[in-house]
Amino acid sequence: MTTEPTEPAGPTGPAEPATASGGGGARAWLRERSELGVCLLLFALGVLVLTDALTMDVDIAQRGPIGPRTVPFVVGAGLLLVGALLAVDVLRGGRGEAEGGEDVDLDEPADWRTVLLLTGVFLGAAVLIGPLGFPIAGALLFWGAAYALGSRHHGRDPLIAAGLSLFTYFVFDNLLGVPLPGGPLMGVL
Repeated sequence: MTTEPTEPAGPTGPAEPATASGGGGARAWLRERSELGVCLLLFALGVLVLTDALTMDVDIAQRGPIGPRTVPFVVGAGLLLVGALLAVDVLRGGRGEAEGGEDVDLDEPADWRTVLLLTGVFLGAAVLIGPLGFPIAGALLFWGAAYALGSRHHGRDPLIAAGLSLFTYFVFDNLLGVPLPGGPLMGVL
């Protein structure tokens, strides 16, 4: 009678028998450490942000202790650090916990209608912001998002959306100095 060698039981329970051929060993090892994919994604994003920051054109007059490259450098370095720390934790046996939210039913399918409605609203706002300007396109964006997420107050929602859009336009355009397209309302606003 031959028995297959087994690994000692780990913290998650008894170990599975080791395969003699070892064909699924690497795949099984990666499957047990799937969080390493998130580490790779964070590392790739960090490299992308740092590369973009290094290739950024900066005017000599804008140079100083804190310039336009500061935030991308901090974000890129933070992404690399978090990716490395997460990789170390995963390789030491750390595992992510399954979703345990009390308001989430994991057996329910995704609500694709809402996702598609929101996607359409965002794409529509992106197309309309040029010809209609931010105040109108923003109002349609806010109203459409509220409708897609379930609000059915047809009298109140458009008014709130218009007010929120105008407030956002004035804050960015007048207070922050970020020019947003005004569209046909440019002369009125």
